[in-house]
Amino acid sequence: MKRAKLVGVFLLLGGLLTYLMLVKRHYGASEPDAYRPPPPPRAGPDRPVAPGRSSQYGIMFDAGSTGTRVHVFEFQMERSEAPKLAHETFRAIEPGLSAYADQPEECAAGLLELLKVAESSVPPSSWTLTPVVLKATAGLRLLDGEKAEQLLDVVRALFTDSPFLCREDSVSIMDGTDEGISAWITVNFLTGDLHSPDSSTAGMLDLGGGSTQITFSPQDEKTIQTSPIDYIRSFRMFNSTHTVYSHSYLGLGLMSARLSVLGGIDAPPLGSSTELVSPCLAPESSGSWEHADVVYRVRGQKAGEPVYEACRTKVEKVLYRKVVPVSEAADVDFYAFSYYYDRAVDLGLIGEETGGTIRVVDYMDAAKRVCSSPPVSALQSPFLCLDLVYISVLLQELGFPPNKRFKLARTINQVETSWALGATFHYIESLKRH
Repeated sequence: MKRAKLVGVFLLLGGLLTYLMLVKRHYGASEPDAYRPPPPPRAGPDRPVAPGRSSQYGIMFDAGSTGTRVHVFEFQMERSEAPKLAHETFRAIEPGLSAYADQPEECAAGLLELLKVAESSVPPSSWTLTPVVLKATAGLRLLDGEKAEQLLDVVRALFTDSPFLCREDSVSIMDGTDEGISAWITVNFLTGDLHSPDSSTAGMLDLGGGSTQITFSPQDEKTIQTSPIDYIRSFRMFNSTHTVYSHSYLGLGLMSARLSVLGGIDAPPLGSSTELVSPCLAPESSGSWEHADVVYRVRGQKAGEPVYEACRTKVEKVLYRKVVPVSEAADVDFYAFSYYYDRAVDLGLIGEETGGTIRVVDYMDAAKRVCSSPPVSALQSPFLCLDLVYISVLLQELGFPPNKRFKLARTINQVETSWALGATFHYIESLKRH
């Protein structure tokens, strides 16, 4: 009897245990996925690969008036976020493409050297997906159309034979306004203001050899309504629409302006020489200056006439009615680049590597001092007086008051502040649209 009772108890306990195990298995199987720990990320050869993240490369050749530069950018692309610049490789050669106007095939050696830099900077597995682009600036804009096109044809042939992605629009002469907009994109991307809707963007001033640009985002509707229609541009970038005031003044870059102020606009035949007399040079000084393959003899006027006043009058005549002033620009924070930067370095007003800030009146005061004094050393450029007068007058013609302060920087966060980065972004965005 006792044995029968024990058997019954064991059967009851066994059935209960079996029931509990079935219940546990049922609820364990129906537990929501959200509570399950995620699988560990797969590791690549160098670092973990985050979901939704990839690298994109872009190669931009900047064919300027004085040299050709290659920028190889690596971007970290993340879903629904603006790309991040992971790395940049930079190399430059001289002279510029325009120096080969009469022997276009001779520009190939330097370009092949820069293409080798690009090949060593981009993983071979990404070569065919990486766009290679060359944009020429004022140096080729000022060339005869046929000669410029012959140079671009050499570039196209080299790019087509390269392992990179080359399209019909990969090689071109860059519109001056696009140059300004691309530099504006670069600056505001590097400062973080471009993809922050609550941030106010900075303006951009660039003074090159052949042209000068001004670009900023107007906040006053009056600026948009009263400006020439082709000065206002809108474009899409990082899922936002940006409206900017932008214009490039071809022929008002510092080297072209020198030629105008010195009176050498009607240039002699290529390779010959001519003499130019200018009040912007030290009295009774003489020397030579080469511009666009023409060698000029230059000398100052006779002593007696105040150099600064005479030079300023000459510069004002050259700029008369050639520049559109913008009143709103005085209230916008601006970065200034290229020769604005270089001449501030020459004066010792900023560090060559560190940059700094400068006011319009600083250029004006320096011009008065330099123009009325003998050179402080044999290394001082004989054109420093002319350059400083031109810069100070140009800034005022653009609408900036004497106390307006500008930021001068060659790099922001260790990245060069050229138009190349912005133009590369713009090109990659166009590839996505097509």
